[in-house]
Amino acid sequence: MLAYETMQRLIAGLAALGASCLLHAAASTSSSSSAVSTTLEPGKPVESCMGLAAGDKRRWYWKADGPVDFDIHFADGDKVTYALRRDRMRGDGGTFVARTAREYCWKWSATRPARLDAKIEP
Repeated sequence: MLAYETMQRLIAGLAALGASCLLHAAASTSSSSSAVSTTLEPGKPVESCMGLAAGDKRRWYWKADGPVDFDIHFADGDKVTYALRRDRMRGDGGTFVARTAREYCWKWSATRPARLDAKIEP
């Protein structure tokens, strides 16, 4: 009987540990970080969007093996506002600070296929 009770406590402890790990994983994915690794195709832009609060900062950087158009923008209804635009670059980086709480999008596009690696992190 003692072994059965010990085994039950062990199983309950492992279940609690597993639930704790799942909660930690969910909390760490809400940090609004993103990685993009893809080949851009002509006419098919790639976006990474995230909701930010006013004052939130995101470090971002990217590189490509061909010329890429890049922007950080947000939509207000049908109107799109660009916080930053760069044309025909092979890489860039910086720190973005959200002025207002809303969803912001980092977007890359190319006129010819280009390999892209990008990172956006808190």
